[in-house]
Amino acid sequence: MPVLSKVLVANRGEIAVRIIRACRDAGLATVAVYADPDRTALHTTLADEAYALGGVRAQETYLDIGKILDAARRSGADTIHPGYGFLAEDADFARAVTQAGLTWVGPSADTIDTLGDKTRARQLAESVGAPLVPGSPDPVDSVEAVREFAETHGFPIAIKAAYGGGGRGLKIARTMAEIPDQYESAVREATAAFGRGECYVERYLDRPRHVETQCLADSHGTVVVVSTRDCTLQRRHQKLIEEAPAPFLLAEQIAELHQASVAILRAAGYVGAGTCEFLVADGAISFLEVNTRIQVEHPVSEEITGLDLIREQLRIAAGEPLGYDHVPSRGHSIEFRINGEDPAADFLPAPGRITELVWPSGPGVRVDAGVAVGDNISGAFDSLLAKIIVTGATRTQAIERARRALAETVIGDIPTVLPFHQHVLNSPDFVTPTGQSFEVHTRWIETDFMANLTAAPSDAPSRVAHVDAELPEPERVVVEVGGKRIEVVLPGGLGLSGRRAARRPVRRSTARPPSTGTTLTAPMQGTLVTISVANGDTVAQGDVVVVLEAMKMEQPLRAHRSGVISGLDAQLGATIAAGTKICEIT
Repeated sequence: MPVLSKVLVANRGEIAVRIIRACRDAGLATVAVYADPDRTALHTTLADEAYALGGVRAQETYLDIGKILDAARRSGADTIHPGYGFLAEDADFARAVTQAGLTWVGPSADTIDTLGDKTRARQLAESVGAPLVPGSPDPVDSVEAVREFAETHGFPIAIKAAYGGGGRGLKIARTMAEIPDQYESAVREATAAFGRGECYVERYLDRPRHVETQCLADSHGTVVVVSTRDCTLQRRHQKLIEEAPAPFLLAEQIAELHQASVAILRAAGYVGAGTCEFLVADGAISFLEVNTRIQVEHPVSEEITGLDLIREQLRIAAGEPLGYDHVPSRGHSIEFRINGEDPAADFLPAPGRITELVWPSGPGVRVDAGVAVGDNISGAFDSLLAKIIVTGATRTQAIERARRALAETVIGDIPTVLPFHQHVLNSPDFVTPTGQSFEVHTRWIETDFMANLTAAPSDAPSRVAHVDAELPEPERVVVEVGGKRIEVVLPGGLGLSGRRAARRPVRRSTARPPSTGTTLTAPMQGTLVTISVANGDTVAQGDVVVVLEAMKMEQPLRAHRSGVISGLDAQLGATIAAGTKICEIT
């Protein structure tokens, strides 16, 4: 059995912080890795050691297997925990870790290969009798292949990253005309987020609930369903609010979820923590995928069971038996993802500097945060800043406590989804569903909720100003430590005396510059990944002009008026600041 003593956390943000704390509880030393924008991030200060990956974007840092393994070698780490996202579901990374003689916290590379390929996972689920909607048996490699599937099975269809999850690389097409753009966008997002662009297609259920099972499996043959969860509240297929246990399920539905989950994981030879995801529509259940990692929403399962799922992952990686085949639960827990996004601007990512931060406390409140006051939130990575988890004896009490907790929270001066969460907690559809039927569905936010949103709740914090901070360049200083020459990178604004220079004034504006008159402007900071038109082209209002990528999501920028394009001189791959003129439409 492997002996764990020093764990390298191959991730960033709140999940890196969460893992580091669990390791410290277990008496294990920790190693953080970081991209240049994360040099002073919370996870780097909490770990026992931190190593630079040398770069800015994910592809050159957190997705670089060679750099991460080199950091493990230099630090003397014997274990790697991948967290979620980035390389967490990359079989090549898992294989490279074990080949380097290190312990991998997660299922084997072969299992990740099987379940990480969504088409193979569907085949395995079908073989054990799990319920499924129609889908392509293999990844599709062209727009024409997607069209052929749609002709056979009808619309709407989902084009999904075969090697990803979390809503990235997932696009919905409702007509033949939408297929080319949606397919190309799915491939680009999948490549940017997971390093692989293969996609598959399946019939899209329009108004389902999204439910899942948190599972644990050890190397001794025990597979346990820890809890169910409901992750229905999403926008653009990204979860915003999750709860455990999944409410308003019939006993036979819960039994079917448990049975299918255990059968799938046993057939895959699964070892580790994993999540089986399903859709529930009109009483029927359809298998979606297996996430071969810890989930963002794992805290709600922890809160109702008393388990520390990260510690359980470490125990399983060390070869220990779980020691139980059933997990009792009590109460109800709800998680609110606190993303750096502006719900008043269609949830556009909102990079900036956090100037004020007050987290809630009190009975039933837990906060998993990856940021601190003064942090600059980069547009290069995911928008998740923290998670507020609220638990009560009943769902009603959890909601009551959540209202109080969110009212106590202050985040300045960047837009976040906090006001949105407060609105949800006052929505009758969410709070008091009729009978035994949950009125919300995975597109409820877009189709029902936002359309009826008219005013912010009276107790909502008003600190949602956008920040345009001019950040000083980092300073590089050469020092000697024990006679060894070391180059030290200091945050900008520090002099050689070690005293922090006066902070530059921060320019705030309460809204992003809108596209007005003939000028189309960027509503956010992002990287230009697609240019859909050229100077001299005629566009109609609503046509896509360019596509920006920010915080790992693509954001189409559409023409705000009809006319002829001119003055378009931006280059693919360029970083565009909020308010930058894209072109003129006259």
